[in-house]
Amino acid sequence: MSYTALARRYRSTGFDDIVGQEPIARTLQAAIKADRVAHAYLFTGTRGVGKTTMARVFAKALNEGGEEIEKAIMSGQDTDVIEIDGASNNSVDDARELIANSVYRPMRGPYKIYIIDEVHMLSTAAFNALLKTMEEPPEHVKFILCTTEAHKVPPTIQSRCQRYDFRAIPMTVIADRLGYVVENEKLKAEPELLTMVARLGNGSMRDALSIMDRLMASGEKKLTVDLLESLMGLAPRELVGNLIDAFAEGEPRQALDAAGQLVATGTGPDQLFETLIERLRDLMVLSACGPETSLVELTGETRKEEVERSQRFDAAGIVHMIALCENAQRAAKSSPNPRALLDALIVRLAMTEKLADVTTLVAQLKGQTQGVGAGKG
Repeated sequence: MSYTALARRYRSTGFDDIVGQEPIARTLQAAIKADRVAHAYLFTGTRGVGKTTMARVFAKALNEGGEEIEKAIMSGQDTDVIEIDGASNNSVDDARELIANSVYRPMRGPYKIYIIDEVHMLSTAAFNALLKTMEEPPEHVKFILCTTEAHKVPPTIQSRCQRYDFRAIPMTVIADRLGYVVENEKLKAEPELLTMVARLGNGSMRDALSIMDRLMASGEKKLTVDLLESLMGLAPRELVGNLIDAFAEGEPRQALDAAGQLVATGTGPDQLFETLIERLRDLMVLSACGPETSLVELTGETRKEEVERSQRFDAAGIVHMIALCENAQRAAKSSPNPRALLDALIVRLAMTEKLADVTTLVAQLKGQTQGVGAGKG
């Protein structure tokens, strides 16, 4: 048998096991129970947050039938639930064909349901043709439009839909789901690995599961942070920690050596800028909000280490360091020598405290001089 990707194997199949979009699931369930189902819906949100899955689950609940029908709906192969890719079926002729077929009653369920994915890709003429049917649809027709770019869907279409905005899935929710998947696959994983994969998913359950798929393909029985770093080409966390420690020590030479070690592992300047900004952000929040804050999504020993590291900085100083990183990152994109800019940034960050002290001293001396002058007057 061919391998089925985790994102497909662990796709939700009912309202009760929807992950990360529970409020929308409850609302749609309630609409069905109250017999208040609209004729058209617009599901919008970034990729991998469950729009198409929710559309299929909703369609399955509307056309409730036997196991065979439900399985066909969830796999996108049912005769009454027609899935259309707006990117490849975006012409006016495609829209007219859809409209022509919509007059025929469903074969097995009460509704003929059209799920149009990436609906924003339809041409203007196709939207105009679709609008005609959406204004006065047959009683047996329902539309579920899905898009990652709602602003590209004409207002005339949006005004005829009930709109639901799918949020990015919280990292903790993704991490919990990944833990369930790992356990179900009879494997083990470091808690910090689950957190890191969830963070790399950037709010997308599908992206996080795709990364987990790559890790499981390694054949390892225990999935570790080291494995993730090697497969994804991430900057080794320990080496980045050494670099930040050098900043705290105020040692430019030590910091340059640490940066050199990171570059030697294959970490490019742009990736290092991004990693530094992310790590410094966590330290800033820990410094400003305290060690128990839920705004930093770290666990176990990693959290303990970062809490201790944050105590070596003050929040205002880290804000300045993040700004320096962002400026250097922006400049490096158009520079013929990004490594020089990286090294300059590293030295600057290692000297931040010293330069701050010099600035304070100059300000104090200036104040004293002004005071003396005022006294003479």
